[in-house]
Amino acid sequence: MREITLDLDEVRLRALTWGPATGRLAVLLHGFPDTAHTWRHLGPALADVGWRVVAPFTRGYAPSTVPGDGSGHIAALMDDAVAVHARLGGGSDAVLVGHDWGAITANALSAHADNPFVAVAALSVPPFAALRTPAALRVLPRQLRNSWYVLFNQLPVLPERVAEPLVRRLWADWSPGYDASEDLPAVLAAIPDTAHRRAVFAYYRNVFRPFPRVPARYRRWAGAEMRPPVTPTLYLHGDRDGCLDPRLAALAEPGLPPGSEAHLIAGAGHFLQLEQPAAVNARILEFLARR
Repeated sequence: MREITLDLDEVRLRALTWGPATGRLAVLLHGFPDTAHTWRHLGPALADVGWRVVAPFTRGYAPSTVPGDGSGHIAALMDDAVAVHARLGGGSDAVLVGHDWGAITANALSAHADNPFVAVAALSVPPFAALRTPAALRVLPRQLRNSWYVLFNQLPVLPERVAEPLVRRLWADWSPGYDASEDLPAVLAAIPDTAHRRAVFAYYRNVFRPFPRVPARYRRWAGAEMRPPVTPTLYLHGDRDGCLDPRLAALAEPGLPPGSEAHLIAGAGHFLQLEQPAAVNARILEFLARR
């Protein structure tokens, strides 16, 4: 593993990287509350078969900077992923893997005509369009209970002040029984001060603003997260996920485009790439080998 710096127009991203400089590009995006270290199993597995793997700390997560425009919009995250692809000369055979907010970003790019990635793997958050079905109503009561943190993250100031106990609570609830002692110090180091915490919670606050003011440079991406994907997509979900109900995985598959797959990962919670790395790696490697 090495570290690199990617200077984008509005933010400087630090990234972990594995594999040969000449391999096909795989960009790996982490979620909340997490860091690029979440890919410590998948990154080397992809590198071992020749992929050039780059996993940025996404905007607002140290050692990446707080974005100059303050935007945490999904459209801004999409723009960052596309800019990483461009900075690294990814080409038309590059792939995108995302977990949680990284999956939201990947799903949105999968639905956009200007997506530069040939295939997408999304973990733990299905495409939003897949949830617009009457079948989702059966999941809604339990999901509303699980999603209390979404409303909590809308509050001003308080989430920033209680970030440490909040992070510990979410990891315990979302992946019950998983030993996160290797992950929590890295997550807390990534949100060391009010500025970084505000940037991270802005991801949630921007989603629920009634009239989101998306900066002009990102507007071409806005709204893609609500459209069905058109890029071949692998969707993986842990069968013990305490964040998003595992029944949502079954709703995702019918809305995926040709060449896509959806699988439940046995014995895994929300952070399935850490809890069951062998199973997750195998599914992703098999899917990408056919792209």
